[in-house]
Amino acid sequence: MNLIRIWVIAKNGFQEVIRDRILYFILFFLILLGLALALLPEISANTHEKIFIDFGLSAIEIFGVIVAIFVGTGLINKEIEKRTVLVLIPKPISRAEFIIGKHLGLSAVIGVMITAMSAIYFGLLTFANYSYPLVPLLVSIFYLYLELLLIIAVALVFGVFTSSVLATLFSLGIYLMGNISQDLLKLGNISKSSNIQAITEKLYLILPDLSHLNLKNEAVYGVLPNALELLTNGVYGIIYTIVLLSIAILIFSRRQF
Repeated sequence: MNLIRIWVIAKNGFQEVIRDRILYFILFFLILLGLALALLPEISANTHEKIFIDFGLSAIEIFGVIVAIFVGTGLINKEIEKRTVLVLIPKPISRAEFIIGKHLGLSAVIGVMITAMSAIYFGLLTFANYSYPLVPLLVSIFYLYLELLLIIAVALVFGVFTSSVLATLFSLGIYLMGNISQDLLKLGNISKSSNIQAITEKLYLILPDLSHLNLKNEAVYGVLPNALELLTNGVYGIIYTIVLLSIAILIFSRRQF
């Protein structure tokens, strides 16, 4: 595996996504938060500060997930449809390098987006003279980035063997199920059916538990898990992402073009 080739693929992927005007999402984010900042004090008397803090974090997550899924699922499919993959694969570029480079390229775009949206978010909070817990919010945004890296890997897994539409639907489904996987486990535990309990336990083991990386609710109130739990959750997200990328590489390596 050659790091220079991975860097070139990542760089080209980054430039390609930027050329698709994906960063216009940042402008939409600014408009959305500006409207929320103006309207929330009118419709919520004493809770508008907490609502805005929570709304801003949720907006960063939603915009990030949209880009991660809709762009991520098309990264490989676009190369296949344009037949450019036939030019790249015969060259001394392994399919593992191709997948990892694509993941890193989109991860860099997401990183730029989150940095820009976070700057806007904190800028508006400061402009409105709202009090907010800076460190918990920054930690929450960092773990959101780890979550998005995982979602990109999910999108690549589905994108390497199915159409963009199906890959998008499957990836969105995994994201939604990942956010309620603990609830599914609890549902199985309180049910009286051993079959349902077995199914929910298997689903919990297979699906990513995104609640480990979702710290929004705690961060809004300035509360965070302890350092050991934070470390464990971060390692969980990274390992899960690596496993998904390995699956994507395995599937892609078996495809014939």
